[in-house]
Amino acid sequence: MAQKKKTKAMVVSQEKLADGIYDLRLETELAQDAACGQFVGVYPKDKSTLLPRPISICEIDKEKNQLRLVYRVAGKGTAEFSNLKTGDSVYLLGVLGNGFPVDKAKSGTKAMLFGGGIGVPPILQLSKELSCEKQIVVGYRNSQCFLKEDFEQNGAVYVATEDGSVGTKGNVMDAVAANGLEADIIYACGPMPMLRAIRQYAIEHDIPAYISLEERMACGVGACLGCVCKTTHKDVHSHVNNARICTDGPVFEAREVEI
Repeated sequence: MAQKKKTKAMVVSQEKLADGIYDLRLETELAQDAACGQFVGVYPKDKSTLLPRPISICEIDKEKNQLRLVYRVAGKGTAEFSNLKTGDSVYLLGVLGNGFPVDKAKSGTKAMLFGGGIGVPPILQLSKELSCEKQIVVGYRNSQCFLKEDFEQNGAVYVATEDGSVGTKGNVMDAVAANGLEADIIYACGPMPMLRAIRQYAIEHDIPAYISLEERMACGVGACLGCVCKTTHKDVHSHVNNARICTDGPVFEAREVEI
Protein backbone atom coordinates (compact mmCIF):
# COMPACT_ATOMS: atom_id res chain seq x y z
CA MET A 1 0.00 0.00 0.00
CA ALA A 2 1.28 3.47 -0.87
CA GLN A 3 2.49 5.70 1.95
CA LYS A 4 -0.23 8.11 3.08
CA LYS A 5 0.58 11.76 2.46
CA LYS A 6 -0.89 15.24 2.75
CA THR A 7 -1.52 16.79 -0.63
CA LYS A 8 -3.45 19.65 -2.19
CA ALA A 9 -6.54 18.83 -4.28
CA MET A 10 -8.51 21.08 -6.63
CA VAL A 11 -12.29 21.21 -6.57
CA VAL A 12 -13.69 20.15 -9.96
CA SER A 13 -17.34 20.49 -8.95
CA GLN A 14 -19.76 20.23 -6.06
CA GLU A 15 -23.52 19.80 -5.96
CA LYS A 16 -26.18 19.07 -3.37
CA LEU A 17 -27.77 15.63 -3.84
CA ALA A 18 -30.25 15.61 -0.95
CA ASP A 19 -30.87 17.34 2.36
CA GLY A 20 -27.42 17.66 3.95
CA ILE A 21 -25.80 15.39 1.32
CA TYR A 22 -23.13 16.80 -0.99
CA ASP A 23 -21.29 15.43 -4.04
CA LEU A 24 -17.70 16.74 -4.18
CA ARG A 25 -15.36 15.92 -7.08
CA LEU A 26 -11.67 16.58 -6.60
CA GLU A 27 -8.66 16.45 -8.87
CA THR A 28 -5.86 14.81 -6.90
CA GLU A 29 -2.87 12.55 -7.42
CA LEU A 30 -4.30 10.31 -4.68
CA ALA A 31 -6.71 8.89 -7.28
CA GLN A 32 -3.86 6.78 -8.65
CA ASP A 33 -3.45 4.88 -5.37
CA ALA A 34 -7.09 4.72 -4.28
CA ALA A 35 -9.18 1.55 -4.07
CA CYS A 36 -12.87 0.96 -3.34
CA GLY A 37 -13.69 1.00 0.37
CA GLN A 38 -10.81 3.32 1.26
CA PHE A 39 -11.19 6.92 2.44
CA VAL A 40 -9.36 10.23 2.68
CA GLY A 41 -8.97 12.79 5.43
CA VAL A 42 -10.16 16.24 4.37
CA TYR A 43 -8.63 19.20 6.23
CA PRO A 44 -10.85 22.16 7.18
CA LYS A 45 -9.22 25.56 6.71
CA ASP A 46 -10.32 26.52 10.23
CA LYS A 47 -7.17 25.97 12.30
CA SER A 48 -9.23 25.33 15.44
CA THR A 49 -10.22 21.98 13.92
CA LEU A 50 -7.00 20.03 14.32
CA LEU A 51 -7.75 16.71 12.64
CA PRO A 52 -8.88 15.97 9.07
CA ARG A 53 -12.44 14.71 8.57
CA PRO A 54 -12.54 11.13 7.27
CA ILE A 55 -14.76 10.81 4.17
CA SER A 56 -15.21 7.63 2.18
CA ILE A 57 -14.38 7.44 -1.50
CA CYS A 58 -17.49 7.13 -3.65
CA GLU A 59 -15.87 6.88 -7.08
CA ILE A 60 -12.36 6.78 -8.53
CA ASP A 61 -11.41 8.06 -11.99
CA LYS A 62 -7.73 7.29 -12.55
CA GLU A 63 -7.78 8.63 -16.12
CA LYS A 64 -8.96 12.07 -15.01
CA ASN A 65 -7.05 11.88 -11.70
CA GLN A 66 -10.28 12.48 -9.78
CA LEU A 67 -11.95 11.28 -6.61
CA ARG A 68 -15.66 11.63 -5.93
CA LEU A 69 -16.67 12.14 -2.29
CA VAL A 70 -20.33 12.02 -1.31
CA TYR A 71 -20.72 13.09 2.31
CA ARG A 72 -23.21 14.28 4.92
CA VAL A 73 -22.87 17.60 6.72
CA ALA A 74 -22.49 16.47 10.33
CA GLY A 75 -20.61 19.31 12.02
CA LYS A 76 -18.39 22.36 11.66
CA GLY A 77 -15.81 20.76 9.35
CA THR A 78 -18.20 19.20 6.85
CA ALA A 79 -20.34 22.37 6.89
CA GLU A 80 -17.23 24.23 5.72
CA PHE A 81 -16.66 21.69 2.92
CA SER A 82 -20.22 22.20 1.65
CA ASN A 83 -19.25 25.75 0.64
CA LEU A 84 -16.38 24.66 -1.62
CA LYS A 85 -16.68 25.84 -5.22
CA THR A 86 -15.07 24.88 -8.54
CA GLY A 87 -11.46 26.05 -8.56
CA ASP A 88 -11.06 26.07 -4.77
CA SER A 89 -8.31 24.00 -3.18
CA VAL A 90 -8.44 21.70 -0.18
CA TYR A 91 -5.83 19.56 1.53
CA LEU A 92 -6.28 15.78 1.75
CA LEU A 93 -4.55 13.04 3.71
CA GLY A 94 -4.58 9.70 1.96
CA VAL A 95 -5.13 7.19 0.85
CA LEU A 96 -6.37 5.71 4.16
CA GLY A 97 -7.67 2.34 5.34
CA ASN A 98 -8.01 -1.10 3.84
CA GLY A 99 -10.76 -1.41 1.26
CA PHE A 100 -13.12 -4.11 0.03
CA PRO A 101 -11.50 -7.35 -1.20
CA VAL A 102 -12.85 -7.36 -4.75
CA ASP A 103 -10.95 -10.55 -5.60
CA LYS A 104 -13.08 -12.57 -3.15
CA ALA A 105 -16.07 -12.35 -5.54
CA LYS A 106 -15.10 -14.92 -8.14
CA SER A 107 -16.55 -15.04 -11.64
CA GLY A 108 -19.88 -16.85 -11.62
CA THR A 109 -20.72 -15.96 -8.04
CA LYS A 110 -23.64 -13.80 -6.93
CA ALA A 111 -22.77 -10.86 -4.70
CA MET A 112 -25.09 -8.85 -2.46
CA LEU A 113 -23.98 -5.26 -1.84
CA PHE A 114 -25.54 -3.37 1.05
CA GLY A 115 -25.43 0.37 1.63
CA GLY A 116 -27.31 2.29 4.28
CA GLY A 117 -27.48 6.04 4.89
CA ILE A 118 -24.10 7.66 4.43
CA GLY A 119 -22.70 4.13 4.00
CA VAL A 120 -24.28 4.14 0.52
CA PRO A 121 -21.53 6.11 -1.34
CA PRO A 122 -18.55 3.71 -0.91
CA ILE A 123 -20.63 0.88 -2.35
CA LEU A 124 -20.76 2.64 -5.75
CA GLN A 125 -17.10 2.16 -6.68
CA LEU A 126 -17.33 -1.43 -5.45
CA SER A 127 -20.33 -2.06 -7.70
CA LYS A 128 -18.31 -0.78 -10.67
CA GLU A 129 -15.31 -3.01 -9.96
CA LEU A 130 -17.05 -6.34 -9.28
CA SER A 131 -17.42 -8.42 -12.44
CA CYS A 132 -19.84 -10.99 -10.99
CA GLU A 133 -23.65 -10.80 -10.74
CA LYS A 134 -24.58 -7.98 -8.35
CA GLN A 135 -27.67 -7.35 -6.23
CA ILE A 136 -27.40 -3.86 -4.75
CA VAL A 137 -29.58 -3.28 -1.68
CA VAL A 138 -29.65 0.33 -0.48
CA GLY A 139 -31.49 1.82 2.47
CA TYR A 140 -32.65 5.41 2.93
CA ARG A 141 -34.81 7.36 5.37
CA ASN A 142 -37.17 8.71 2.68
CA SER A 143 -37.59 9.30 -1.05
CA GLN A 144 -34.29 11.21 -1.35
CA CYS A 145 -32.51 8.16 -2.76
CA PHE A 146 -29.18 9.74 -3.69
CA LEU A 147 -26.97 7.75 -6.11
CA LYS A 148 -29.81 5.36 -7.01
CA GLU A 149 -29.48 6.06 -10.75
CA ASP A 150 -25.70 5.55 -10.56
CA PHE A 151 -26.24 2.14 -8.99
CA GLU A 152 -28.77 1.12 -11.64
CA GLN A 153 -25.97 1.26 -14.23
CA ASN A 154 -23.99 -1.35 -12.30
CA GLY A 155 -26.41 -4.02 -11.14
CA ALA A 156 -29.93 -4.91 -10.01
CA VAL A 157 -31.02 -2.34 -7.39
CA TYR A 158 -33.41 -2.94 -4.47
CA VAL A 159 -34.40 0.01 -2.30
CA ALA A 160 -35.68 0.11 1.26
CA THR A 161 -36.98 3.30 2.87
CA GLU A 162 -37.96 3.84 6.48
CA ASP A 163 -41.14 5.68 5.49
CA GLY A 164 -42.04 3.30 2.63
CA SER A 165 -41.97 6.08 0.02
CA VAL A 166 -39.72 4.06 -2.32
CA GLY A 167 -39.26 0.30 -2.60
CA THR A 168 -39.72 -1.87 0.48
CA LYS A 169 -40.91 -0.20 3.68
CA GLY A 170 -38.36 -0.91 6.41
CA ASN A 171 -34.65 -1.69 6.32
CA VAL A 172 -32.31 -3.46 3.90
CA MET A 173 -32.98 -6.88 5.45
CA ASP A 174 -36.70 -6.33 4.86
CA ALA A 175 -35.85 -5.70 1.19
CA VAL A 176 -33.88 -8.96 1.06
CA ALA A 177 -36.85 -10.89 2.43
CA ALA A 178 -39.43 -9.09 0.26
CA ASN A 179 -37.49 -9.82 -2.92
CA GLY A 180 -36.30 -13.34 -2.03
CA LEU A 181 -32.66 -12.43 -2.54
CA GLU A 182 -29.78 -14.87 -2.06
CA ALA A 183 -26.03 -14.51 -2.46
CA ASP A 184 -22.67 -16.28 -2.34
CA ILE A 185 -20.82 -13.28 -0.86
CA ILE A 186 -21.79 -10.06 0.92
CA TYR A 187 -20.27 -6.59 1.07
CA ALA A 188 -21.76 -3.87 3.27
CA CYS A 189 -21.33 -0.36 4.64
CA GLY A 190 -23.77 1.50 6.86
CA PRO A 191 -24.94 2.22 10.41
CA MET A 192 -24.05 -0.25 13.15
CA PRO A 193 -27.56 -1.73 13.65
CA MET A 194 -27.66 -2.58 9.94
CA LEU A 195 -24.20 -4.16 10.02
CA ARG A 196 -25.13 -6.25 13.07
CA ALA A 197 -28.18 -7.60 11.24
CA ILE A 198 -26.12 -8.37 8.12
CA ARG A 199 -23.42 -10.07 10.20
CA GLN A 200 -26.04 -12.27 11.86
CA TYR A 201 -27.63 -13.08 8.49
CA ALA A 202 -24.25 -13.99 7.02
CA ILE A 203 -23.40 -16.30 9.92
CA GLU A 204 -26.81 -18.00 9.83
CA HIS A 205 -26.54 -18.61 6.07
CA ASP A 206 -22.81 -19.40 6.11
CA ILE A 207 -21.97 -16.61 3.65
CA PRO A 208 -18.66 -14.73 3.71
CA ALA A 209 -19.36 -11.06 4.46
CA TYR A 210 -17.07 -8.04 4.34
CA ILE A 211 -18.37 -5.07 6.30
CA SER A 212 -17.06 -1.51 6.53
CA LEU A 213 -17.22 -0.04 10.03
CA GLU A 214 -16.23 3.47 9.00
CA GLU A 215 -19.24 5.18 10.58
CA ARG A 216 -17.53 4.80 13.98
CA MET A 217 -14.43 6.72 12.95
CA ALA A 218 -13.21 10.01 14.42
CA CYS A 219 -9.75 11.15 13.25
CA GLY A 220 -9.24 8.46 10.60
CA VAL A 221 -5.47 8.25 11.09
CA GLY A 222 -5.06 6.09 14.19
CA ALA A 223 -4.30 8.97 16.52
CA CYS A 224 -7.40 9.26 18.68
CA LEU A 225 -8.19 5.57 19.38
CA GLY A 226 -11.85 6.53 19.16
CA CYS A 227 -12.66 3.77 16.68
CA VAL A 228 -11.38 0.67 18.46
CA CYS A 229 -13.52 -2.44 18.07
CA LYS A 230 -13.29 -5.91 19.60
CA THR A 231 -11.95 -8.69 17.41
CA THR A 232 -11.84 -12.47 17.62
CA HIS A 233 -8.05 -12.53 17.35
CA LYS A 234 -5.31 -10.76 19.29
CA ASP A 235 -3.44 -7.77 17.85
CA VAL A 236 0.19 -8.81 17.23
CA HIS A 237 1.53 -5.62 18.84
CA SER A 238 -0.75 -4.98 21.82
CA HIS A 239 -1.73 -8.66 22.40
CA VAL A 240 -5.35 -7.67 23.09
CA ASN A 241 -8.50 -8.42 21.14
CA ASN A 242 -8.81 -4.96 19.64
CA ALA A 243 -8.39 -3.34 16.24
CA ARG A 244 -8.40 0.29 15.11
CA ILE A 245 -11.08 0.61 12.45
CA CYS A 246 -9.26 3.40 10.61
CA THR A 247 -5.91 1.63 10.19
CA ASP A 248 -6.78 -2.10 10.49
CA GLY A 249 -10.07 -1.60 8.62
CA PRO A 250 -12.46 -0.07 7.91
CA VAL A 251 -13.35 -3.31 6.10
CA PHE A 252 -13.35 -6.55 8.10
CA GLU A 253 -14.67 -10.06 7.51
CA ALA A 254 -17.85 -10.00 9.62
CA ARG A 255 -16.83 -12.97 11.76
CA GLU A 256 -13.59 -11.26 12.79
CA VAL A 257 -15.25 -8.43 14.71
CA GLU A 258 -17.66 -8.21 17.62
CA ILE A 259 -20.14 -5.45 16.95
